[in-house]
Amino acid sequence: MRRILILMSDTGGGHRASAEALQSAFATRFPGRFQVEIVDLWTDYTPWPINRLPRLYSPLVARALWLWKLLWLIFENERALSAVLRLVYPLCRKEMARALQMHRPHLIISVHPLMQQLFLWLIEKEGPPTPFVTVVTDLASFHHGWFHTRAQRCFVASETAANAARRHGLQLHQIRLLGLPVRSAFAQTLPDRATARASLGLTGAAFTALLVGGGEGMGPVAAIAHAVAHRLAATGTEVQLIVICGRNRRLRRALQRAEWPLPVQVHGYVDNMQAWMTAADCIVTKAGPGTIAEALICGLPILLSGFIPGQEEGNVPFVVENRVGAYCESPRAIAETVGEWASGDELERMAARARRLGRPRAAYDIVDEIVGLMEGEGRPE
Repeated sequence: MRRILILMSDTGGGHRASAEALQSAFATRFPGRFQVEIVDLWTDYTPWPINRLPRLYSPLVARALWLWKLLWLIFENERALSAVLRLVYPLCRKEMARALQMHRPHLIISVHPLMQQLFLWLIEKEGPPTPFVTVVTDLASFHHGWFHTRAQRCFVASETAANAARRHGLQLHQIRLLGLPVRSAFAQTLPDRATARASLGLTGAAFTALLVGGGEGMGPVAAIAHAVAHRLAATGTEVQLIVICGRNRRLRRALQRAEWPLPVQVHGYVDNMQAWMTAADCIVTKAGPGTIAEALICGLPILLSGFIPGQEEGNVPFVVENRVGAYCESPRAIAETVGEWASGDELERMAARARRLGRPRAAYDIVDEIVGLMEGEGRPE
């Protein structure tokens, strides 16, 4: 059985989600042929205190966004990042070599922008030579670390990403535009809206807004929920609101105890997001690439409520310029936009454009090409 190692880091939920989507796609498309293991390289195969750094990501973006933006700007400079990695590499080399020795991969997939340089140095120095591919999990804003000319393939999700890869020296044969790998449930036949609503205990004919705060329930979710609820209630039509709070238990409890002017369902982390998206008429979310890609597959108009500086910034024009949604920051403006959508006729046109952009089988298409690459390499067991 051939072994595949997927390198990621738990800095936000999107990298792990894409890694798990690829792992599932290998199991579905090629059952029994590949052993696919996901490794958080920075946490599991670097020494202290470097292995603690990924844990700082969520607190930074939740409570010190200005500091995250500053760090992004510093390390967006290629010379600065390269200098830091050259200092870090001798400290991490032994632990990372242990990852190669333990997993003995026939191919390595990176789904994180800070995996390429260090691990490619390791392969060059420690061997054996191993095919290395990158799956870019961003839609429209890209850290230069994503693009390394030594990668045999670089899988991207948009023309913007393909152009960025070319600017960083990758050749046309290395770049493949196949979409963003999302959870396998989104590649299956999705239920129709009426069926989804009935299964979730929602009113069948009501205009339904879905508000999500990502896996950690970040941002002014409570303020947005109350503003949207009161604006929708004022329309005088049949309306309902769904709020997905992720792992933010305090937020979930507060919203469940609140008084609402319309039917509201409040949930924590859910593992059937495809059902909630299919049931909704629109989604309010921060500009995470995975959520955007999943919403496009479901034909769901997107109202972006914010973004993490750096990696999510370009997702705003991606949504707006493709006319599949809008961007508002203040809860009041968000509520006004949702209210307009509830009483207007633009939603259907946005939904149709979203479906045309969606790529539900991206993970399968990427996996098919990777297997073709492996077979072409002909590396022995």
